[in-house]
Amino acid sequence: MYKKILAAVNEHLNSEVSARYAIEFSKITDSKLYLSYIAEKDVSARDFKLAEATVKRLFLKAKDMGIKTESIFDSGDPVDKIRDHVTAEGINIVFAATRRKDIQRRFYAGTIARRLSINLPCSVALVRVVHMGRIHPGKILVPLKATINHIKERVYFTAKIAECYGSKVFVFHATKPITKFFHGEIHLTPVEWKKILPADISIFMEHLRKYGIVNEERLSPGAPARSITIEATAKKHDLIIMGASERSLLSSLLKGNPVEDVLRETPCDLIILKPRHEDK
Repeated sequence: MYKKILAAVNEHLNSEVSARYAIEFSKITDSKLYLSYIAEKDVSARDFKLAEATVKRLFLKAKDMGIKTESIFDSGDPVDKIRDHVTAEGINIVFAATRRKDIQRRFYAGTIARRLSINLPCSVALVRVVHMGRIHPGKILVPLKATINHIKERVYFTAKIAECYGSKVFVFHATKPITKFFHGEIHLTPVEWKKILPADISIFMEHLRKYGIVNEERLSPGAPARSITIEATAKKHDLIIMGASERSLLSSLLKGNPVEDVLRETPCDLIILKPRHEDK
C-alpha cells in the first residue's frame, strides 16, 4: 500500500521526531523514504543550518537501517512544494509534525498542517509530538467512530505502526449513553456495550487480528474528546492514532471538533491520519 514515504523536516525538533516515526514505518513497509526540507521565505541562516543538519542526521540513520533514502531541498511555500514533490515522485503518504501555533489557535483555520491534510493527493500522517525522548510506544490507543471510512488503510497503518515497536493496540469507542423515554439515562455494562458494538468497529478489529496484532477493545459513554484524553491518561498510553476530522470549518466552529480537542489536550504523542487509499 505504501511504497514511497515522504517525511517533511524543518528546523524544529518535533519534525525530527515525526521523521523518526516515518523512518521506522519505511523500514517495516520496505518503502523508499524521501526526507524533504522546504525553506520558507525569509528563513534565517541559523534555521537553515539546523534543518540541513537534521536532514543529514536522519539520512544517515535511515541508510544505516538499510532504507533506500533520498533527500530533497527546496524553497517556497511548504504545502505547494511538497504537493509538487508528491506528484512528481508518486508519494503514497507524507509524515509531518504539527507546529506549536497549530495547537495555540483553531486547528482548522488555515494552518500548514490542515493545508497538507486537505491539499495533498496522498495520505497524510500529522504527528503531534508530546514526549521528545519516547518514540517506542508500547501501548497504542485507537479511537474509532461508529462509521469508519478507508477501513483497510487505517487498519494497515495501525498494524504497521504497532509492528514497528511491538505495541499492543487498544481500540476505543466513545458513545452517548442510551436513554429511554421517562426513564432517564441508562448506562450499560461493558458486556452489554459489546453487544451493540458498531459493525465497522468489529470489522476493523477483525482485520487487525489478521495482521497478528494483539488488541483489546474499550467502550465508554461520554463526549469523545474528553473520553479519549481521560482513557489515554488513566491507562498510560504512549501513542494515539485517530482519523482526521471530516467536519467543515463552519461545523467545527458551531459543534466543536473532537480531533482538534484531542490535539490540544493529548497526554501522549498523537498521529492524525488522513487516508486517501480506497478500500478494494
